[in-house]
Amino acid sequence: MRNLLCAVLIVAASCALPAQTHSQNWENLSALKPGERIQIVDTTSHRHAGAFVSFTSTAIVLQQSGGSQTLEKQDVRSVQLTRGGHRLRNTLLGAGIGAGAGAGVTAAAWESHGFLGGKGDGAAVGAVIGGFVGAIVGAVLPSHNTIYRASH
Repeated sequence: MRNLLCAVLIVAASCALPAQTHSQNWENLSALKPGERIQIVDTTSHRHAGAFVSFTSTAIVLQQSGGSQTLEKQDVRSVQLTRGGHRLRNTLLGAGIGAGAGAGVTAAAWESHGFLGGKGDGAAVGAVIGGFVGAIVGAVLPSHNTIYRASH
């Protein structure tokens, strides 16, 4: 039973990790359309949010409420596309997946005459705990697509 639990945890962790992409290529910025909402993190960890204007081989320009801002490529740590937030969706999906996994694992591991009752009661306990943990994981998962990440 311990092996089954370990296998479930390994699979769940691998699903939660963001997919690796080739985001170290500055030319990926060509996929952005003018006006799209972006967030740039500079090398001092300061966040710049605004609408994408343009980019060259050496800089990126975004429009903020105070006017346009140009950041040099060597000062950019990452560029993320911030299409509508999906935090609620991710929270609900995480809760559902966590509840199902928690119910399945605890129902399989629960003893027929456990201290709280039978396997059904164990599945309910697991669903509540798994749903809670899954909701937290879903809420903290990033919902931005990384377009560019510096290699340094």
